[in-house]
Amino acid sequence: MTGGRSYLVTALFVAALALSGQAALAASNAAAEPNAEDVAPSRFGEQPADEAFGAFQRGLYLTARNLALPRAEKGDAAAQTLLAEIYARGLGVPRDDAEAAKWYHEAAEQGVPEAQLQYALILLDRKDASADDKQRARDLMKAAADAGNANAQFNFAQMLIDERPGSRSMSEAYPYFLQAAEKGIADAQYAVSQILANGTAGVAIDLAEARKWLIKAARQNFDTAQYDLGNWYLEGIGGERDLKKAFVWTIRAARAGNVAAQGQAAKLYWGGLGTEPDEAEAAAWVVVTRRAGLRDRALDDFWEGLTENQQHAAIERANKLR
Repeated sequence: MTGGRSYLVTALFVAALALSGQAALAASNAAAEPNAEDVAPSRFGEQPADEAFGAFQRGLYLTARNLALPRAEKGDAAAQTLLAEIYARGLGVPRDDAEAAKWYHEAAEQGVPEAQLQYALILLDRKDASADDKQRARDLMKAAADAGNANAQFNFAQMLIDERPGSRSMSEAYPYFLQAAEKGIADAQYAVSQILANGTAGVAIDLAEARKWLIKAARQNFDTAQYDLGNWYLEGIGGERDLKKAFVWTIRAARAGNVAAQGQAAKLYWGGLGTEPDEAEAAAWVVVTRRAGLRDRALDDFWEGLTENQQHAAIERANKLR
């Protein structure tokens, strides 16, 4: 899919059942751009433009464009989608958002799920998007989601929540999140874990199942999931308590730049939870968290109790972390 356009999940549950209300058009784990050689033919519809697609996979983008264009002009939906992809990503030709939108629109009208997803995101990304644009985007996103497109399923679930925040909309969104999660979308896996952890009007709380989905998202390097999973292992939520795993996942999230995890890492080193006590390492993570703007009273007290030499050493160590 074209880079930079997808709803962003930050923290699905800020408090109780309140999901992040404002959908942001930005890159997310769900919007990871595949390499050309990894693109499946099904991305371009049921009958891909074979010669053009073959050239595309070999990196012969201009050749792919030249082969796809006449077929696209004759109404070949697969060729239209391939052409849109080439223009959207600027592969072998200058990037041309207008041409990409034109061909995604043509293919979307013929029911290609990937094109429906992309054109819906284009409509939503317009600064002057009208009510009709937004409704059309919603219809296309739902069509792509119902056709089984994983990214569309995730995005449509987000749209449902954004339209009407609350327990009822989360119950409606849950099946779409679940389908996307089962297809490997890390953001959706995290969403499923949070819905199961908190429950909704239509989804019962199941902490054990929630933990399973949290693990799946964490294994895909979703740092918020890694931080949460560390806390779950620390507290024994959804399963047995495991301090070593709590430490491992917290450090992974901390090294990925998750500020909350960085503060937690300092506390784990300080208290020797899941690892040997290490004041020097704890102090270094305190420096990292302070640089990120996070202040914690307990960590402040710990820092103030260090000698000047220890603080200086911590600053030096912090420069080498991550």
